[in-house]
Amino acid sequence: MVQVEAIKAYNDNYIWALQGSDNKEVVVVDPGLAEPVFAYLKEQGKTLAAILITHHHWDHTTGVEALKQAYPHITVYGPKNSPFTQVDVALGEDDTFSVLGCDFKVRTTPGHTLDHICYIGVGLVFCGDTLFSGGCGRLFEGSAEQMWQSMQVFRALDDNTQVYCTHEYTQANMQFAAASQPNNADVLAYQRQVEAKRAQDINTLPSTIGLEKRINPFLRADEIALSALPPQYRPQQDDAAGKFAALRAWKDNF
Repeated sequence: MVQVEAIKAYNDNYIWALQGSDNKEVVVVDPGLAEPVFAYLKEQGKTLAAILITHHHWDHTTGVEALKQAYPHITVYGPKNSPFTQVDVALGEDDTFSVLGCDFKVRTTPGHTLDHICYIGVGLVFCGDTLFSGGCGRLFEGSAEQMWQSMQVFRALDDNTQVYCTHEYTQANMQFAAASQPNNADVLAYQRQVEAKRAQDINTLPSTIGLEKRINPFLRADEIALSALPPQYRPQQDDAAGKFAALRAWKDNF
């Protein structure tokens, strides 16, 4: 049985720790810092088996070098054609591999960065900074059209799929989700749940694909009315990619 736990880093990062059935080894996803991973492994009495990287940004990769020095046998999986140079197994669209007895399929999801990939396993997805609960990543390198196409990867997943993104942005994202979908009862209900959790410093993740399909404006761009957008952000054409770009521009200045 696969178990996933959150290791907190920086102000709002999550490094995900994946444990296999033997319960002795751990795979970590996007270790932006090494120190909290070392502390977790010591506390749990486990060893590191591998690292999964979704994209090259420093807050997802800074810990890799120290972890590899401490565990020289481990394999680092990551995207092809990436500025990050410490990848041992470079992965692209539809590549597959197994770690700790868990099978993963890779999908390329550019938009936030051009090298971004996601890891899809049975009942879960590690999606880095592409999809957030109630939101999506900023467009630092890719285009809005690329990011909208990346959203289709998630829309095709089973509703029960657990969503493991790497930042605790949900509270702020839900404020925007409510502004862009004022008549969506699911949004308002989830926003109240998120506010209650964060007031107690409880993690809002993982989410599920089914929930995100109901509340996330960036997954639902084709369903949002143009009238819901402020006049300065309304696209000229009422198409999904155009509305997605408009929503992203609005969120950047929200």
